[in-house]
Amino acid sequence: MANLITYDCRPEFHNVIFIEGLPGVGNVGKIAADFISYKLDCKRLATIISSDLPPQVFIDENSCIYSANNELWYAKDVNGYDIIFLEGEFQGSTPQGQFNLCKFIFDKIIRYDPKLIITLGGYGLGEIVESPRVIGAVNDSKLKSKLEKCGVTFVPSEPQGGIIGAAAMFMSLADEYGIDAACLMGETSGFLVDHKSASNVVDVVCKLLGIEIDTSEMNDEIKQVEQINQEVQALSETKPEDLSYFR
Repeated sequence: MANLITYDCRPEFHNVIFIEGLPGVGNVGKIAADFISYKLDCKRLATIISSDLPPQVFIDENSCIYSANNELWYAKDVNGYDIIFLEGEFQGSTPQGQFNLCKFIFDKIIRYDPKLIITLGGYGLGEIVESPRVIGAVNDSKLKSKLEKCGVTFVPSEPQGGIIGAAAMFMSLADEYGIDAACLMGETSGFLVDHKSASNVVDVVCKLLGIEIDTSEMNDEIKQVEQINQEVQALSETKPEDLSYFR
């Protein structure tokens, strides 16, 4: 295992809320985290490259390369909290890699006085979702009432398959370190990149942070999701056999 972190800056942090938004089902968590980070005009804190990420570089518009990486972005003093976002295009490529990379990142932010860990993701239902809910899981039941007031729904024993990937690792590590943690999962079919579900997750996170963010920039993508859902639903009613590739 090899992890390298390069800092853009080293500000002091207090009362940190750490938000993980790496790719997952429907890219719901990634879309939500990236959008909130953008709207808060976050600054990049650090870039992480790792042997647990794909051995790949990409080429930009100037023909210059950049590595597969994860990035930490931050916003200071958001209603009394400093917010750190974990963003990127990839998660660890193996179960051991997931743990190693998440532990490395966790250890780098643990000294920043963390108050709450929030992991964002999609809850894949394998069917069209007209009105996606935000399903929650916590590492301490005392968090449930506050999250319910923000629009989170708790369904006993759901998701049935549990939580996997970076979201699971950060929840587990938070539990070991005695830090409050919540996973917020937008319901999604899992068939497509789901901005509609992500916008609902954004709304919940904003209520939790006590801020307002205009999500109208997502309207075009949300309409596309709704149109695709309608087309898939219509096809399922007329030719259900044509949807076998979704299963």
